[in-house]
Amino acid sequence: MARPRRIVLIRHGESEGNVDDSVYERVPDHALRLTARGRRQAAEAGVQLRREFGTERVSAYVSPYRRTHDTFRALRLDPTLVRAREEPRLREQDWGNWQDQEDVRRQKAARDSYGHFFYRFAQGESGADVYDRVDAFLESLWRSFDAPDHPPNVLLVTHGLTMRLFCMRWMHWSVAEFESLSNPGNGETRALVLGADGRYHLDRPFEKWCAPEPYGVL
Repeated sequence: MARPRRIVLIRHGESEGNVDDSVYERVPDHALRLTARGRRQAAEAGVQLRREFGTERVSAYVSPYRRTHDTFRALRLDPTLVRAREEPRLREQDWGNWQDQEDVRRQKAARDSYGHFFYRFAQGESGADVYDRVDAFLESLWRSFDAPDHPPNVLLVTHGLTMRLFCMRWMHWSVAEFESLSNPGNGETRALVLGADGRYHLDRPFEKWCAPEPYGVL
C-alpha cells in the first residue's frame, strides 16, 4: 500500500453566497461563482501549495460545484503532475433547491440551537448525512492507496463543513468535538501529514468557538 505523505484539504475561495445570502434565491447553490477576492484567495493558496508539492505528483479530488472548480483552476498546479477528478461526495451540505432567505436564516438559527451535526434542513441534509457520504468517499480513497504508484500527495478541494467532517471521520472525533470547531476561512487549508509513527497528524487545529460538552459513558 502506497499511503500518501500528505492529504491537503482546501476550502473554496470566497463565493457570491459568502457575501450576499440573497443570491441563493436566484442562483443555484452549485452554480455560485467566486468573487474577485475569492479568486485572489485561491491564487494565494496556489502559491503555497505549489511550493509544498514541488515536483511531486498529486491526486486531486474536486467537489462538483462551480466555486470549487474555479478554486482548483486558480491554484495553477502543474497539469503534468496532477491527476484531477470531480468527486460529488465532497460537495457542500445540501440545503434543498431554491432558498427562501428568511426561511434559511430561521433554519440556521434552529441549527445553532439543535446542533450542526444532527440538524436536518427541511429539504436538505443534516451534517450526519454529509458524514456518511464522506465515509463512503474515504473507503474509495483508501482503496486507491493499494496502487503501488499512488502519488505522494492528495488534494481535496471542497467546503468548510465537509472539511471538518472529513477530519472528524479520519481522526475519530466525537460529535461534541466536531460541534466545538469552526469552519476554516475561505481559501484556507488543513493537511493530514503522515508522521514517523505511521499515523496521520493534523498540521494545525481548527479554531474552536466553544469548549466541547461531551455526554454519555464513552
